Amino acid sequence: MIDRLLRQFWYSSPMMALRRLLQRIYVPGFGGVDLYQVLKFFATGLIEGYLTTRAASISFSFFLAIFPFTIFLLTIIAYIPIDNFQMELIELLEQVVPPNTWVAIDKTLTDIIQIRRGGLLSLGFVLALFFANNGVNAILTSFNATFHSIEIRTFFSQLRASIALTVVLSVLFITSVTLVIFSETIINRLEVLEIVSRFESQLLGFAQFIVVIALIFFSVTLLYYYGPANRKEQRFFSPGAILTTLLLWLTSFGFAAYVNGFASYNQIYGSIGTLIIILLWIYLNSIVLLLGFELNASIVHARKTSSHEIELQHVRLSRQNKDES
Repeated sequence: MIDRLLRQFWYSSPMMALRRLLQRIYVPGFGGVDLYQVLKFFATGLIEGYLTTRAASISFSFFLAIFPFTIFLLTIIAYIPIDNFQMELIELLEQVVPPNTWVAIDKTLTDIIQIRRGGLLSLGFVLALFFANNGVNAILTSFNATFHSIEIRTFFSQLRASIALTVVLSVLFITSVTLVIFSETIINRLEVLEIVSRFESQLLGFAQFIVVIALIFFSVTLLYYYGPANRKEQRFFSPGAILTTLLLWLTSFGFAAYVNGFASYNQIYGSIGTLIIILLWIYLNSIVLLLGFELNASIVHARKTSSHEIELQHVRLSRQNKDES
C-alpha cells in the first residue's frame, strides 16, 4: 500500500515537472552532471549509508579527546609570558561558563592555569595526540564506509594518514582559537586607546571572522581530499567542503543561540548539562561533516554513471552503424 502511494507520488505531474527542471540545472563544480542525478545519489547515500551511526562513532571519539586536549591547552597557558593574561582569561571563562559549572571547576582551573607543571604538560600532550588521532581515524573510517564505495586502507596506511591529518588539523585548530582570543583582546584595547575608530574595529572583527572561516574551509578540504582511501576522482576544492563550512557556521551559530536563549539544560541537569551540550554539538558537526563528504561522493558516483552511460551509447551506435553497413 505504502509502496503504491509512493510510486503514485513520485510519478505525479508536479514531481515529474520538478524532475525535468532539475535535469536542466548544471551547478558549477558538479563535473558536468545535472542536479537531479547528484541529488538522487545523495539521497540514496544518506538513506542507505548509516549516516547517524557513523556520526555517533566520530562524535564519541572526539568527545573523549576533549578532556586531555583541554588539560594540555590550559597547562600551556601558564607558560604564556604576558602580564595578567592568566587572570583575564579566568575572568573571561567565568563569564562564558554556566554558574553551576564554574563553581565546580573554579579552583581546579585556576590552579592549572596559574601554576606551571612540566609533567602534566607532557602527559596532556601525549593523551591529547592519542585521542585526537582516534577521532581523525574514526572520520577516515566513516569516509571509506560510504554507501557509494566501500574502501579499506591497510593498518599502517590509515595510521600514517590519521597522524599526519591530526597534526595539521591540531595546528589549524590552535591557530583559530588563538586568533579568536588574542585578536578580540587586541582590537578592544586598540579601540579603548583610540588608536582605531569604532568602524575600523568592526572591520578588523569582520576580517578576523573571514580568516577563521577560511581556516575551517581549509581544514575540511584537507579531510575530504586526503581522507578517502582512493582520491583519484576527488578534487582538492570541492562543493562538499563549501557546503560543510557553511553548515558548520550555521549549526554552531544556531545551536549557540538556542542554548543561550531557549534551553534550560543547566537548570535540569546541573553541571553535567554542559557535557551533554558539548556532545550534542559535536554530534551535529559530525553529521554536517559527513553530509559534505556524501555530496562529493555523490558527484563522483553520478559522473562515473554518466560517463558509463555515454560509453554504452557509443557502443550501441557503433553496432548499429556496423549492422547498417
